[in-house]
Amino acid sequence: MTVLGLTFLGTGTSNGIPVIGCHCHACTSVDPRDRRTRCSAVLHLGERNILIDTAPELRLQALACGLTRVDAVLFTHAHADHVGGFDDLRQFNYLAQAPLPVYADPKTARELRTRFGYAFSDPLPFYGGKPDLRLHEFDGPFELFGYPIIPVPVLHGGWTVYGFRCGPLAYVTDAKTIPPASLALLRGVEVLVLNALRDRPHPTHLSLAEALAIVEELRPRQTYLTHVSHEVVHAQWSERLPDGVFLAYDGLRVWV
Repeated sequence: MTVLGLTFLGTGTSNGIPVIGCHCHACTSVDPRDRRTRCSAVLHLGERNILIDTAPELRLQALACGLTRVDAVLFTHAHADHVGGFDDLRQFNYLAQAPLPVYADPKTARELRTRFGYAFSDPLPFYGGKPDLRLHEFDGPFELFGYPIIPVPVLHGGWTVYGFRCGPLAYVTDAKTIPPASLALLRGVEVLVLNALRDRPHPTHLSLAEALAIVEELRPRQTYLTHVSHEVVHAQWSERLPDGVFLAYDGLRVWV
């Protein structure tokens, strides 16, 4: 049986938690689950590690989780909290002594080429001096190391961003709206990762109530909520969540 799993490297919003200068309950909490770096994850496909996004704290996330191997990178979109650790990919080039494939939709690919063009051209004669990447654009499902990857377009305000489904596991972050066609792509998942920013509505992110409505429609066996703000205290939300729904935290690893 194929081993399929996910490690949450970061589960916080664009400010990270604690937020600079904030003294709220979450930002002053002594519960380590309330310390949330920016959103990133590792999809485990057999022996392969597929990094989803390069959060600004990627180096610290990798050290905390013992991540020393990345075989490919999937980008959900090009907002700063999801690409800010881009340059740290160079160490994974050094460790593998090989270039690294990265996958993005055409709009995100254009943004990456504009901001990080040095990573896609003029390779150095050694690995580790800068990222050495091979950029692949997707416009539909594709195969990665023999595994089918289904991009799932969702609306993040006026921006289309992408979640990813691999078999019974799906990872969706930064959504405000999941269109019907994308909901159809998620039906039948056993483990769903879904963003839930806070209780209050937000113009570009799902609130808890909106996220739970999607969970109710899709009915996965387990759901893990991520991209959570400092308005959320882990222990308090955990007591309120329905059966099968859990609040993710940095370092959590789940398996299918």
